[in-house]
Amino acid sequence: MNQLTQTKIIQLRNQGIGYTKIANQLNISVNTIKYFCRRNNVTIGNVQDNHLTKTECEHCSTCIQQVKGRKVKRFCCNKCRNSWWNNHLDLVKRKAIYKCKCLNCKKTVEVYGNKNRKYCSHECYIEYRFRGVHHD
Repeated sequence: MNQLTQTKIIQLRNQGIGYTKIANQLNISVNTIKYFCRRNNVTIGNVQDNHLTKTECEHCSTCIQQVKGRKVKRFCCNKCRNSWWNNHLDLVKRKAIYKCKCLNCKKTVEVYGNKNRKYCSHECYIEYRFRGVHHD
């Protein structure tokens, strides 16, 4: 690959054009374009700052670079995301809440995620399952 082709790839990539479109335009293999870009750290918006915006992680306030045209990232990593949601359970939109009647104690309880649940707790299951059976 000559110098002119390399500069053309960098220009097109900085304009936000994907690997496949660059490969078709320059009549080069997509894998060759990917390899060149990764090896030379050529990414979308690498040179032009108008493609990037910065926000802070909602958990740790670390700076996150946002790429225009992509989904906005709220957290810097999975650890921060999980920690934040565990601390804000009241904001979780639970859609799979079902009512079931316990076979053992006959109480009606709301359960999350399993509409076929038969018992309100493990203790009720054990009591119902082993009722009258004594293990010595």
